[in-house]
Amino acid sequence: MVSLGCPKALVDSERILTRLRADGYAMSPDYAGADVVLVNTCGFLDSAKEESLAAIGEAIAENGRVIVTGCMGEEADAIRAAHPQVLAVTGAHQYEQVVEAVHEAAPPSQGPFVDLIPQPDIKLTPRHYSYLKISEGCNHSCAFCIIPQLRGKLASRRVDAVLREAEKLVAAGTKELLVISQDTSAYGVDIRHEERTWKGHPVRAHMTDLARELGQLRTPQGETPWVRLHYVYPYPHVDAVIPLMAEGLLTPYLDIPFQHASPKVLKAMKRPANEAKVLERLKGWREICPDIAVRSSFVVGFPGETEDDFRYLLEWLEEAQLDRVGAFRFEPVDGAAANALPDPVPEEVKEERYARVMEVTERISAAKLQAKIGKTIPVIIDEVGEPDEDGDIGATGRSQADAPEIDGAVYLRNVPESLQSGDIVNVDIEDADAHDLFGVIAPALK
Repeated sequence: MVSLGCPKALVDSERILTRLRADGYAMSPDYAGADVVLVNTCGFLDSAKEESLAAIGEAIAENGRVIVTGCMGEEADAIRAAHPQVLAVTGAHQYEQVVEAVHEAAPPSQGPFVDLIPQPDIKLTPRHYSYLKISEGCNHSCAFCIIPQLRGKLASRRVDAVLREAEKLVAAGTKELLVISQDTSAYGVDIRHEERTWKGHPVRAHMTDLARELGQLRTPQGETPWVRLHYVYPYPHVDAVIPLMAEGLLTPYLDIPFQHASPKVLKAMKRPANEAKVLERLKGWREICPDIAVRSSFVVGFPGETEDDFRYLLEWLEEAQLDRVGAFRFEPVDGAAANALPDPVPEEVKEERYARVMEVTERISAAKLQAKIGKTIPVIIDEVGEPDEDGDIGATGRSQADAPEIDGAVYLRNVPESLQSGDIVNVDIEDADAHDLFGVIAPALK
């Protein structure tokens, strides 16, 4: 399996592989040992499509028997034009069709009793953290995005099914749950926030109810797992989860895709244009939960973005003081409404604005991280290194302000041999740069 794209696609890969293992298949660590190669593609941007086509080409060159799935699977003609040898092409989260294609390409040879043996779910993430997908698709019609075309309208999972999966993951060793969807705040809208019974009481399919219940989960050791909310649109009801963060039931972290601040650009993007109100709410959130970390991403060079619009964004960022920021140069996507907008921004202007926005956000990040020097913070360990020539062991972890793969890291020196991935330890912060922290385990826990 070659899995490309976002965490939502990774969850799709895990589900496909879990179903295939139940049918008696095993995973091959390399191309050579595989009867068939699955490539789960990304089709969001042209650059992602190029990466997907390259991955398909590599799989064909190395193995020859390739099945394609995922978001770019919606463009089967383009895939077959580039790689006519592919055995089958299916779209995003079409699990049954993928499994059928594998059955056809490499019929299962399980014994008569294999399907009676319960099989654990396959995870493609480390044991200590897991993605929890609560819905599929999206009801927004943002001008730069084709996710609704690729993955359909919002389709929420039953709240009791989500909580059952979360409970199972935590019981199996997950210390950090990353809640993902295309629009976490809209969870349950499509099913009218239906109620289900969970642990003897009614729970709605609603972000606030779900967050409250996830905050009640405990590890086998009786600890509260980290629960991190991603892709949260700043609807009014988001305010209700901040007290849960202040109480320690949710990780004090919100991933909010603001995309821009200029009302004119937000309108052109078909996004809610209430940037002033957002600044007030950020202030309110920080009063309730001073440790909250807010991450976001912004698009520069959107068609029609003027220098005044861009300056407005920079000033807004200075005031918002977000903890983690990613920036992207606008890139046309086949089928997106933004392609037809007038006044495209020249590539050299996009590059110049990208550099300026990164300079501002790196300065803000550096100042925020400098302020953590001398403090003691909880850190989840991702990797423990080998002893160096002096016998010292280093480790890499993340603070509550750092999601895996997208944010910074905490680098630890001189850790004990007993330290393991997934341990949550208190760390004295000794140094910082623009993105990462450096420290040592607090003496009481050595």
